[in-house]
Amino acid sequence: MAARWTLVAGLLVLLLLQPMAAASSMVFKLDGNVYPAGHFYVTMNIAEPSKPYFLSVDTGSDLTWLEYAASNGACERCNKGPHPHYQPGPPSYKVVPCTDPLCDTLRQDLGTTKQCTELFQCDYTLTYADGSSIGVLMTDKFSLPIAKSPTDHPDLAIGCGHDQGENAGKVVTVDGILGLGPSSVSLVSQLKNHNIITNNVIGHCFSTKGGGYLFFGKENVPSSDVTWVPMAPRTPGNPSFYSPGQATLHLDTKSIVTKPMEVIFDTGSTYTYLPTDLHAHLVAAVKAILSRSLKEVHDPSRLQPCWKRPGGFKSLDDLKKEFKSVMFLKFQNGATMTIPPENYLVITGQGNACFGILGMRTNMFVIGDITMQDHLFIYDNEQGRLAWYPAQCDKKPKSKSAINSRM
Repeated sequence: MAARWTLVAGLLVLLLLQPMAAASSMVFKLDGNVYPAGHFYVTMNIAEPSKPYFLSVDTGSDLTWLEYAASNGACERCNKGPHPHYQPGPPSYKVVPCTDPLCDTLRQDLGTTKQCTELFQCDYTLTYADGSSIGVLMTDKFSLPIAKSPTDHPDLAIGCGHDQGENAGKVVTVDGILGLGPSSVSLVSQLKNHNIITNNVIGHCFSTKGGGYLFFGKENVPSSDVTWVPMAPRTPGNPSFYSPGQATLHLDTKSIVTKPMEVIFDTGSTYTYLPTDLHAHLVAAVKAILSRSLKEVHDPSRLQPCWKRPGGFKSLDDLKKEFKSVMFLKFQNGATMTIPPENYLVITGQGNACFGILGMRTNMFVIGDITMQDHLFIYDNEQGRLAWYPAQCDKKPKSKSAINSRM
């Protein structure tokens, strides 16, 4: 009898010592909307003891980072977010030295030159279309939904943004950025390197009703009816972006952009952007076929142009009744992306319909959140391909092995 119990105890010890198998998929609830929030975000628990933070989902950023305050609560130039600023402390956090290979990886991913002004820390500068963020690279505990042992709280690289530049001082609705770019320092790449997930595959679904879901892993990738295109090679000028390549733009049967133009997917962008001159052509084409019952108006949202109809716009059905035109992106490999009115128009608080495709100084077509709504977008970093698929984004996928959590 004693020998039998000894054998059982030995087997239990072996089972406990076995490393946990990587999860095939993780599914997270998203909050937010295009208007008025301006982004979709996930709630993540970071540090030890863990604290919740709202992170804006951004496929155009590599590094996950939080606005950071020193131990005395001071912050050089920060915004006022929904939670107290991230204050890393013992025992969970570690400052990444400038000489650490992780710092080299970050610099390479950002396309910047390594300069060790402070050997004991890895400084970085992130540049965005609307500003910048300066910070220090650290590692800290992330509380994962599969947590069953201390090894399920991995130390992951995170940026501590202590200077938000000239745009600091605002009241914002998120605490930081969830970097989902294609680099090795992105959160999903780190999760795979820690054997937390088996495949570096990302999917997101933004609902026109608000909210949606985000998943890591390949289990929730549809097996059919998916438009796949190869990922275009990353370029030195755009190292962090996912691109399906070049495409031409059409409004119904009219060609707006006849010369193929690079397209990028960027969930960090609320709206969709075109080069200024091409944007003017598109707006003119839309105006030329509008109903006479619509009146062009000024809207406090600062989006333009905007239109009002008798009784105002109250629902997506109202949009579809007045705006019949559908846009198409036709890619060089034969794939097509359909952009219906609800994916290029916003109903504002004034009941106006405003154009959600904006002009900017760029040579690319930037697909933002508004155009991604009610579609499942998939970024398969294992096979180097991208996909999009019409979906009900207000319903999270059900899966036996998927972990449904806010993380």
